[in-house]
This record gives sequence, C-alpha cells and structure tokens, in this order.
Amino acid sequence: MKQIFRTHIKQEMLRQLVLIAGMLIMFLLPAKLFGQSDTTQAPAADTATVAAEEPAKEEEPSMLSPTVEFKAVQKSDNSIDLKAGLKAKVKNWPVNLYKMKVTFFQVVNDEDQELGFVITDNNGKAVFNVKGDSLKTNADGKVQFKMVFAGNKMMESAEEVIAFKRARLEITPVKEDSLLTVQVKLVEVGTGAEIPIPEAAVGIFVKRLFLPLKVGEGTTDENGEASVEFPANLPGDAKGNLTLIAKLDENETYGNLEASVVQKWGTSVSNKIEDQPRALWSSNPPMWMLITFIILMVAVWGHYIVIIYELFRLRKEQPHPPTDATNM
Repeated sequence: MKQIFRTHIKQEMLRQLVLIAGMLIMFLLPAKLFGQSDTTQAPAADTATVAAEEPAKEEEPSMLSPTVEFKAVQKSDNSIDLKAGLKAKVKNWPVNLYKMKVTFFQVVNDEDQELGFVITDNNGKAVFNVKGDSLKTNADGKVQFKMVFAGNKMMESAEEVIAFKRARLEITPVKEDSLLTVQVKLVEVGTGAEIPIPEAAVGIFVKRLFLPLKVGEGTTDENGEASVEFPANLPGDAKGNLTLIAKLDENETYGNLEASVVQKWGTSVSNKIEDQPRALWSSNPPMWMLITFIILMVAVWGHYIVIIYELFRLRKEQPHPPTDATNM
C-alpha cells in the first residue's frame, strides 16, 4: 500500500512540473498581437496596383575584387622571373585564385608588348621566365613590366606595374684550408657597362625543403663585392651537396636579385628509409612505455565497463510496483 502511495505522489509531482514548464514556455515565446486595421490606409487593390506598376528590382550579385601580388627576380643568368599571385576575399575569408589566366607585358615607350601568359597553380601563383636578351631598357637602364588579369563574370579585372634597373648578382664559393667563405659581386648592367653597386645588404641562404635557411649577410664595398663566412657541417643530400643562394631583397632601385650555386660543403645524409631504434622522440616508442600505456588504458576503460554493467544489473533488480490493488 505504501508503494502505491509513493508512485501516486511521484506521478502528481511530474504532472505539476510539466504544467509549470508549459506555462513558462507560453509566457516566454513571442506572441503576435492583433488589433483593429487602420482605415486610413489605401485599399488592398490599390496597393497591388502600385506594386504592379513598380516591379521589384533584383539585386545584382557583387563582383569579387582580387588582390594582386607582383614582383620580379633578376637571376644570375641574365633572365628575370616574373612572379604574380592572385587572392580574393570570399565571405571574409582569403581564397587563392587558381586556374586563372595571367598575362605579362613589357612596357616600352608607353606601349605594352605581350610576353606570354601563365595559368595560376593551386596556391594562386604564376611564374613567367623572361630571357634577358629579349628585353629592352630605357636610357637609364630601367625595365618596366605589367601583369594583367582580365577577370570574368564573377571577378573584376586587375593589373599591376613594376619598374627597376637591370643588375646582376654573382656568387662564388671559396674554400681556404678549413675556412669556407662565400663571395658575392653586385653590378649594374642596364646601360651596357658593369657598374659596381656599393652598400647593398646581400643575404646568404641554404636551400631547404620549405624555406631557405639564412646563414649570413654581407654588405658590398665600393667594388660591389662582399665576403661572408659559411658554417661547416650543415646537413646536405646523400652526396653532401648544398645549394647556396645569394639574395638582394626589395631594393628600391634594383628590386630583387638572386644567384645560386651547388657546392659539396655539407655532411652526407642518407635518403634511405631504415627502421629506427625505439626512442622517446621517434614514432617507435620504448616497450616499457607501450606496456604502461596499455595497462593504464585497460584500467580506465575497465572501470567504465564495470560501472555500466552495475547500472544495468541494478535496473534489472529494481522491484516493480503493483499496478492493481488486488495484486498486493
């Protein structure tokens, strides 16, 4: 009899809670107010006529405005790499524009002479190499280039122009006893004669997988030359070769220059895939660590399994109250 009374009390409490929750939801939800219509407004038929006379104008989708990055790199073989990048903001997120046609021109006497075009890659980059023999310079030894993106139905057109003086950067590795040095020479070649460029900061780099590693920097003297000490025992390829790179970046007069050479100054690193010994810093951990990890995981998940089992067992052993007074 006590069990029936408790069950009845629980059911009554549940009904009261459901009723209170329903009333709260009704008060919190916004309700639509109804009122008397304004008789001063125009009839519905007149409103429909006005709407028919003024058709709704569809909003035209806004065009994407691409962002252009354009620079030129003068190489030691007298050629020039024209590098362009295209990006655009889509829903406030920068997106690289790939498979877009970028056309390059050389501007001579205010006339555009087409050099060629390149399709951007997955990173939105396009690189076009121009041979130095085919370029024309003005009286000051300058060259001017233009990149043009014609646009399409969804994107606006864009273009960018750069100009700089012709110059050449040379790199020469020198080894004296155990001392390694890199000698560079920077000269202006736009007017036909080689003119040394003094007081220019040239960086020395080593080619790596992602970005070049900077190992030193030197400033050219009055002869346009500089010497930078090179560190020993840098890891190279399987034969110990290193790609040395000299760079002049973002110069106001000459822009970007680059020269490279391959030298056997590194320590050989095998490119064969071999099984490494078990170590904390490798993907093959020590056996004691692996066993400890397995024991801890088994202990943790074992507790979870025991708790779930006990919950199901208690639910099965819970006494069911009689549904009829005659079954007492």
